[in-house]
Amino acid sequence: MSDKYLDTDLFDRAAILAIKAHHNIERRDKGFPYIIHPMEAAEIVATITNDQELLAAAILHDVVEDTEITVEEIRSEFGDRVAELVANESDLVVEGKSASESWHERKQFAIDRLAAASTDVKIVAMGDKLSNMRAIARDYEAIGDELWNRFHVTEVGEHEWHYRGLAESLRELGGTDAYIEFLMLINRVFSH
Repeated sequence: MSDKYLDTDLFDRAAILAIKAHHNIERRDKGFPYIIHPMEAAEIVATITNDQELLAAAILHDVVEDTEITVEEIRSEFGDRVAELVANESDLVVEGKSASESWHERKQFAIDRLAAASTDVKIVAMGDKLSNMRAIARDYEAIGDELWNRFHVTEVGEHEWHYRGLAESLRELGGTDAYIEFLMLINRVFSH
């Protein structure tokens, strides 16, 4: 029995960079290495496509937002397409407002940007958003409404608005297992 050859050089290099970039960083109140989240995002994207640039963007999706690495460094190392996909996953910064004060504005921008985005951008976003929703669902099952106190905005209705808006923006992916799971988890968490 022989394994089919798949050139994973680009993804492998992206994984190494992501591991180094997120070294010694903990996922918010989780007690495990941050890199687990981008790895899960890449795994989710792999259920939709084997496009190595999309997989690379998925594992790199938080490096610009959360580390010192810039979009230009991503572009130099991985090319324009990966850089643009990562840039599309990076959160808007609202000058003069705290994360809590700008939360709704930033999330509305993300929903609108995603609705107008290419299929490739939506696939990478699906990896990130489903990974986040899985974590929310697990934590909600464990600690209930106490979960919302971990966030900049603590009103459950705001989180429901955000995730349902994301689901609407991602509906192009409606036939994928990832999207089906995403909707199921949203409905489970926000039906209480």
